[in-house]
Amino acid sequence: MDKVDKKILAELQRNAKQNTKEIASKIGLSVTPTYERIKKLEKQGVIKTYVALVDRIKIGKEIEAYCQITMARHQKGLLEDINEKVLSFPEVMECHHVSGNYDFLLKVVVDDIHAFHHFINEKLIVVDGISTIHSAFVMHSIKENTAYSF
Repeated sequence: MDKVDKKILAELQRNAKQNTKEIASKIGLSVTPTYERIKKLEKQGVIKTYVALVDRIKIGKEIEAYCQITMARHQKGLLEDINEKVLSFPEVMECHHVSGNYDFLLKVVVDDIHAFHHFINEKLIVVDGISTIHSAFVMHSIKENTAYSF
């Protein structure tokens, strides 16, 4: 990946609705090579998908929490079961298997505190292999960025 590819990626991260002509003019390349580079980045998996970033508050998702999950015991089968279960929960926006004092970090987004209570008590706590859950609620977001810098 060269400087031109990085410029294309920066433009797409800034606004993925731009057409190829707009991107080409901003990076100083003609349309055809810009188009070919974008297609190459997509084919290589550098560009995974295109999305719209939605304001969670405006769609009624009032609660954002980070849950630190500790496994009861470390076994491959148990790890796979937890992964599979967590993938099925639409409330979980992100799940990371991490090192440190706990095993997983989940970003959970729900409508309200009652929905969070239901999620913890009816879905998460009943997953076999989870021993502890510690939750921290987002009070105010200082920075939310989706774009990588180059």
